[in-house]
Amino acid sequence: MTILDIDVKYTAVATAENGRDGRVATDDGKLDVVVNPPKEMGGSGAGTNPEQLFAAGYSACFQGALGVVARKENVDISGSTVTAKVGIGSNGNGGFGLEVALSAHIPNVDEATALDLLEKAHQVCPYSNATRGNIKVDLAVV
Repeated sequence: MTILDIDVKYTAVATAENGRDGRVATDDGKLDVVVNPPKEMGGSGAGTNPEQLFAAGYSACFQGALGVVARKENVDISGSTVTAKVGIGSNGNGGFGLEVALSAHIPNVDEATALDLLEKAHQVCPYSNATRGNIKVDLAVV
């Protein structure tokens, strides 16, 4: 796989304290949250966790990519939603891995068109491009 240079328009900066059981904040103060491991992984579950933050970012970004594709194809996706489910677990090599399930609800669009839009958005979305070939990402219309 070739690494491509990009024309960077914006750089987000966040700093974590105490890893998965601490705090993470952006340099501009717009995000400042307590992070704790989920109960399912032996944590308190009191705060958010990196997987929830990743799911939030991926779903928002994918929804944006879906909009870009829909505008190019002249398809109305008003009222649509994208949900990202991010799973974490042992990768069998002593470490951890992620998997993602992206589902979209696109009213007033038939299933074949919706699936086509999802596949095309998956090629546009920066999160999809970053994860492609590294983690399992499933796409579905709901």
